[in-house]
Amino acid sequence: METKADLAIIGGGPGGYAAAIRAAQLRKTVVLVERDAVGGTCMNWGCIPTKHLLHQTKLQRELRASKMFDGPAGEVRLNWGRVQADKQRVVDRLVRGVEFLLQRNGAEVVKGTGALLDERRVAVRTSEGEERVVEAGRVILATGSRAAELPFLKLDGRRVVSSTEALGLAVPPRSLLIVGAGAIGLEMGTIYARLGTEVTVLEILPGILPGSDREVVQRLELLLRRQGLKILTQMRIEKAVLGEDGVALEGTCLKTNVPFSHKAEMVLLAAGRRPNAEGLPVACGRAGWVEVNDRLETNIPGVHAIGDLIGGKLLAHKASHEGVAVAEIIAGKDDRVRPLVVPMAVFTEPEFASVGLTEEEARAESDAIRVGTFSFQANGRALTMDSPDGLVKIIAGRDDRVLGAHILGPCASDLLAEATLAVTRGLPLAALAETIHIHPTLSEAVLEAAAKAEGRAIHALN
Repeated sequence: METKADLAIIGGGPGGYAAAIRAAQLRKTVVLVERDAVGGTCMNWGCIPTKHLLHQTKLQRELRASKMFDGPAGEVRLNWGRVQADKQRVVDRLVRGVEFLLQRNGAEVVKGTGALLDERRVAVRTSEGEERVVEAGRVILATGSRAAELPFLKLDGRRVVSSTEALGLAVPPRSLLIVGAGAIGLEMGTIYARLGTEVTVLEILPGILPGSDREVVQRLELLLRRQGLKILTQMRIEKAVLGEDGVALEGTCLKTNVPFSHKAEMVLLAAGRRPNAEGLPVACGRAGWVEVNDRLETNIPGVHAIGDLIGGKLLAHKASHEGVAVAEIIAGKDDRVRPLVVPMAVFTEPEFASVGLTEEEARAESDAIRVGTFSFQANGRALTMDSPDGLVKIIAGRDDRVLGAHILGPCASDLLAEATLAVTRGLPLAALAETIHIHPTLSEAVLEAAAKAEGRAIHALN
């Protein structure tokens, strides 16, 4: 069976489905091939289920820790089975919503496995075993990524798991070793530490969240330790010993050159991801990421690649942005993808969110930078929420343009939006410092940090 379309997309994750909807809006005929659930890893086995578990475990932690209630709050327990069922209800609702939007916009969704035959044809084996060929004017590859393994430590779904399995455990483990102190490792560690699991995080680099602003993440690391996470950095893992009762990880501490051995009931691999590029007849770089030009086009003319498949920051919102951008290029509305300013967030407690240059990166480029910080200890709304830990840091260049922002505190992922706009549009500090912010809100901390960089903060010493 052969189908003709303007655009064929392999992969229905955040990048693929966004590209399909936008291309259909621009009156292109679209066939979207997805072998599993629309929404991809993020919606089904990543971002959304993780945030659900983080929210539910946070409620339990706050209730137990609050001094404002009488009665046996410490006896409150999460009904884990109910939490897991409700998590799936949320995921299913979002998936149905995306499927509805695809259908109403006129994009055809084919459930099956897609393979690129050449620059115009995609072969599809449907879930019913049917063979189809889609002949398209353009093709977008959006096959995503998966958890990376270590040479001596392979995923088995039982003792050695990825975040996918960790999010669906019927019973929380008594102890958990997490390999990698990136966003996935810290969020999963936070969830299970709140449930009473003994969590140990092993990171080979000197600090958590490598590449982030050092001052801010050092404070986050201290707060996470206080919450019960055991975080060990500069730990090079060299060997894994799997037994029926758990897994032991052995190696050398690079700080002391002393051997170590840590054992737990389960190991979570969160030390990076690998692109799902196997079988794709396109050029890849040394690390396996697909290479693209400024149109996100591969070495095969008319075949584009987006999202995790092309590396960079492996984030759902980056993939969605790229999917929309390529759809508009295909429709003739643009000629290239502009350099992206990609914000990121880690949904620990407190949250950490970041965009643009770190202070270290900015100082490496120029000595003439301006840095303003403001503590949530001086923010009225944070105090009323009993969430005073953290700060806002704003970095500007010689010309006062905002170069970066780093927020550690309540709702940091939401607060970052105006700073992301400032970095993206090259706005000056005054754009933040002179915009009226509602009082009392957490957002006032952004205003104060920008004003402090200019030496005119009101609620902090300059």
